[in-house]
Formats: sequence, C-alpha cells, structure tokens
Amino acid sequence: MRTKYHFITCIVIMILTGTLHSQAYLSNLEAGKDDPIYTTYAAPLSRSEFIIDEGYTFKWYDLHDGIDFETDNGGSLCIGFKLNGEFRYYLNEFFTEPLITTSYSDLVKYYYYPFEGIRVEIFFDVYSSRIAIQDINITNESGSDEELIVYSFFYHHTDEITDVSIIDPEYDGFVFQHKERPDGWTTSHGVPYQEDLINVYIIDSKADDFGAYTHLVDSSFSITNMHGNSGRYSGQNTAFFSDVLNNRLSNTIPSADVKIAAMQKTVSIPSGQSSQLRIIRGVAESESDVNDLIAECRSLRFIDLQPFVEDAEQIYSSIPNLTFSNHDYEMLYWSAFSLMRQCMMPPEGECSYNYYVFSREPTWGWGHGGQVFHESLAMIAYAFMDGQSAMNSQRVYMERQWADGYINYRTGPYLNETIPHAGQYTTSAPLFNWENWEIYRITEDTLFLQDAYRSGSKFYQYWLDNRNADGDSLCEWGAHAVLESLRDGYVAVWDQVGWPANFEGLDLNVMLVSEAYSLAQMALELGNTSEYDYWTNEAAQRMHAINGTFWDEQTSFFYHVDITDHDFTFNSADDLKRREIIGFLPLWANSATEEQAEELVQVLTDPDKFWRVYGIPSLAADDSYYNPEGYWNGPIWIQWQYLIFRGLINYGYCNQAEQLAHIVLAAMIDQLKNDHNLWEFYSPDDQWAGYHKTYIWAGIAARMLMDLNELETGLPDFDL
Repeated sequence: MRTKYHFITCIVIMILTGTLHSQAYLSNLEAGKDDPIYTTYAAPLSRSEFIIDEGYTFKWYDLHDGIDFETDNGGSLCIGFKLNGEFRYYLNEFFTEPLITTSYSDLVKYYYYPFEGIRVEIFFDVYSSRIAIQDINITNESGSDEELIVYSFFYHHTDEITDVSIIDPEYDGFVFQHKERPDGWTTSHGVPYQEDLINVYIIDSKADDFGAYTHLVDSSFSITNMHGNSGRYSGQNTAFFSDVLNNRLSNTIPSADVKIAAMQKTVSIPSGQSSQLRIIRGVAESESDVNDLIAECRSLRFIDLQPFVEDAEQIYSSIPNLTFSNHDYEMLYWSAFSLMRQCMMPPEGECSYNYYVFSREPTWGWGHGGQVFHESLAMIAYAFMDGQSAMNSQRVYMERQWADGYINYRTGPYLNETIPHAGQYTTSAPLFNWENWEIYRITEDTLFLQDAYRSGSKFYQYWLDNRNADGDSLCEWGAHAVLESLRDGYVAVWDQVGWPANFEGLDLNVMLVSEAYSLAQMALELGNTSEYDYWTNEAAQRMHAINGTFWDEQTSFFYHVDITDHDFTFNSADDLKRREIIGFLPLWANSATEEQAEELVQVLTDPDKFWRVYGIPSLAADDSYYNPEGYWNGPIWIQWQYLIFRGLINYGYCNQAEQLAHIVLAAMIDQLKNDHNLWEFYSPDDQWAGYHKTYIWAGIAARMLMDLNELETGLPDFDL
C-alpha cells in the first residue's frame, strides 16, 4: 500500500504546478445564478471577532427580489436605480442578470446591467466583522450622456431601526440604531452578545438626499426627514420607495412597522465613461464609539481593494489543484473551502488559538458557541488549505483539557459546555485522535503530533475510566448520552426504545477502535514501538468484542445491545434491531471482517433501505420512523457520507464508493444551484436541505472530491 509520503509528494507537486490555476480560478469566474457557487461572505480571519460579527448572504438569484446583501437579523444592504424616470430594483426588471467574476470567503465581485448600456460593476468586501465596503463602478456604454440616480438603502426586515440622523458636517451618510436579539440558546448558555448596535452608513461624497421611511400596517408609507442641519436633505424623493418597496415590504411583513433609511446620489456619466461610488456600512456597540467608527469608515473610502483579492489568492493557492472534467464539481470544491475558511475565527477569550464556529451567517446560538469534535471532521479537508490553522483549531481542545483527560462537549472563546447529567460531565463523540492523525498526515508537523498524542492518550483513557459502568470490555454513552452520542435528535432507538446509557454503544465502540488505531499510528510515527503494540492490541481486542457482540447473523447488520445481557432485546423482542447509519461505521474503522463487509455492502446498496437517490439516509427507508426531512431519522449528513465512502474504499468496494460520492455531490450541487448555500443535511430522496445553512461540516465535500479524484484518475492514494 502506498504511504502517506507518496501522497504528500504528489500533493506538493500539484501545488507547485497548479498554484497559478489555484489563484486564478476564483478570481476569473463568469458564474451565473445557475452555477453551484457559495455566496455568503464574512470577514477574513485576521479581522474577525466573536461578539459583533456581521456576515452577509448575497441575494442575487431570485427574479422577484433585489440584488441585496442580507443578514439574519442585522438588516440588509440594498441598491436601486432610476434612469429617465424609470425605477429598477427587482432582478426581473434588469436588462441583464448578475454574473460573478471573483468570489472568496470575504469578498465578491460581480456585474450586471440594470438598463441597456449601463454596466454596474460592484466589489463587495467584508473588511472586518464591523465594516463592509461596497465599491460601485458604473460605466455608460450607451451612445448618449446619461444621468443616473442611485438609491442606496438599509432595510431591516425583522425589527425597526431608530434614531436615524445625518452625519454632520460632511453630509456623506447617516447614523442609526438597530437591535440584534439573541436566541434562547445564547442567553441560557451565558454566551456574550450585543443586542443594541449603532450603525454608520456613508458614501464617499455628499449625497443628494436622505430619507427615513416607515412602512405602515395599511401598506402605505410614512416619510420623515432625517435629523440634519440642511433643508437640502428633505427625504421627499419618495417615488422609488413607494413604487417598489411598498410591494416588497407589504408582502414580507404585512402586520408590522418596518423602517428603511436611504440616501440618493445622482451621477452624470458621459457616453463611454465611468463613475465611481463607494458605500460603507459599519457597526459599533455604543454611541461613544460612533466618532471612531465614522473616522474608520471614512478612512476606507479610497483604500485600494485589489490587495484583498491578492491576499485571498495567496491563501487559496495552498489548496491542491485538481483537474475536473465536471464544472459543477470544480465550483463545489472551491466553494467548500470558502465555507470552511469563513468559519475560522482568530484567538479570543479563552481560546489561545484560532477556532471555528459552525456558521458565521446566520449567527444562531447553537452554531456560534464554539467547537465540537464532530464538526471538526471538516478539518481533515481544511488542513489542505491552511494546515497551521487546522492544527491550532485542534489545540483549542488540548489547552482546555482537564487533568483526567476530559474535554468539554463544546469549547469556544466564551464557553466551556460540560452539560452535567447523572453525576457525569458530557463530552463529545470520540473522533479526536482520528482527526489529529489525519491532520498530521497532511501537515507532517511533528510538534503537533507530539501534542496530539499526549492529549489523545489521556482522552482515550477518560472513556475507559468513565464510560464502562458494567466493567466489561465495552463502553456505553454517558452523562447526557443523547448529546454525547453525536446523533442528538430523532434517533429511532433513543426515541422508541430507550436512553443510550442502557446499551453497549455500537457507534461508540467502533469510534474507540478508530481512536486506538490512530494512537497506534501516532506512537509508531514517534518511534514508540512499545506503545504502538499497546494501542494495536487495544484496538484488536475491541474489534473482536464488537464483532462478537453487535453483529446479527440473521439480518447481516450491526446494532446496539442491551447492557445487561448483550442481546438485541430491551423492552420487547429484538427492539434494538433498527437499521441506523451507525451499522456501517465498522467499514470506516476497519473493524468488520471481510465476510461482514460483503453482507453490509449488500444492505447498503439496497435502494429500499439505504441506497437512495442522493445518498445514505441516517435510518433505513423501510423503517416506520423514517423521514427524509427529519433529523437523525432520514436525512443524509455529509460527514457521515464521507465516513461510509472511506469505509467502502477500505474494503475494496471502490466502484460503490465512487457511485456514492457522485450521488451525494449531486445533492449538494442541486441545492447550491438553487440557493447558493451549503447546509447541515440534505434529503436522500428529493432536492431539499435543512435546517441550518452555512454549516462548516459540509466543507468535508472538498475532501470527498479529492479522494474521488484519486480513485478515478489513479493518482497515489492517501493510505485510505
């Protein structure tokens, strides 16, 4: 079998020969709304922060909407145009639709024609967690001189904006306030947040007019002047808002007042020439910070944005350059890396190293608290982009580890989530050592390996000491066992048979095999042969126990067993025989026999059970609890699809692995074309995704594409 060194050599060669392509691809796009490109943007790692963090979803593909940058509850940045008395805001009114020419995790460049002969090119850059820059270049390609009115406005769809006032004395923008209300998870976990925010919205020169507009419950508009010292800024140019936004807002929130604040700028553009505008939005937490924020925003009015593209190109140039015959695969590949990069945050609070959140935009509590091992599966892909950052993310766990080896269920800059239950602390499913070993194989950083081995050995021992209540050779989930087990909602056995701690955990013990084997490889790499022997023996003994305890000859599948007598009955006969996705984990961990693997693959490829249109559901489709749009009772979870993919390769079922990759990638691509987002999970049966978007672990699709490429092209493997 080829070693990791063959693979790494190949990757290095690809990087050296493909750097220019890697840099150029995302800088030289011509992507339309039907291309599978990810279009949510957040601040770069170096200028990001946790508490105040505005990310933006680019809405550019809905014909019945505008071309806006939306946030979950922080308002939207919008733009409209008026030429020769005609207003245009909705995409279906434009002469041509947008095309994206450059797209990275923090910036996007695109162009469109709102009117024939009027080309609008926009460079949108999320400069920091607090500031976004919208650079607008308008070119008159018509045969006559034109006077175009540009309306730039802030629209809050979930709450009112208040205290809108013009910035004196330059009259180049306005200040206002809005709220970003935390969800219950955030408040209940004591995670810091900022509810009241001060906004600055400025243009790079004096605006012609300003206005604050309130949408009333009777679908009319109330128009009020902004507070200012000049009568020139009257807020009375109402046609655009009454004609266009009245319809938008009344359809969106018909029973609530909504405010928008806007400024108008008229640009005269001779034929064949261009005019430049720059609009900047900034946020701060208190009025005392407003003057500093205004000064910082004004300082960015004329900054050259091209170096930000070059910075991104440098970061992305580390990504292995693959040759794709499928354009959609290529776009998904780069989009997956953009998602993962976007979720990385710099050291802050209790994190001495960079860490990640599940999602930057939207910012929902569960997805913004900090790291969990099962989300960290994305690091085995992200490490190819930034190995140091991936290693540092794992070190966040190491620095927070307790003396007895325990690691928090969730670990973030302001959160150590332990979830005490039944006299135990909840940890997270043991994927830690496997992740560390995979990351090391990419980075070959021996110092990281030493740190990972010390920490991982203690973590493994914690499981042996605290998750073996009956003192046999097998472990069970403990503390808040549903959360600890990773599969934390709508699990057939948990919901309809019993609490996880009542069973010897099939999935847990398989993961521990993988953990022990990973520790063995680390020990061998570090030259510690005696500990290598210990860990290989530990893995072998647990593998033997798994195959003798959890395997059912009658149905050719692995199941949990009752902790008391190791059978498949808990409340009623064989009630533990529910075909869940965990039955295939032994393939991933190399713990099944060849005969078991053959029978598992027959079950896996049965379309009435698991081999569905878009991948392997988390529960067999012929189970009465199956729901393709449920949670752990039906949908496909991309990281688990990858584990099964790797398992098939382990046992030589490469054709099936390739087929699985293709149908899973098709699910992601179909959804990415539809809403340009990457999701927590997908339906195995239809084009549907839920329930949380911009979800970091979807980024593991990049690794699946890399491994698929190796299978199909015959490149050296990664010692799978």
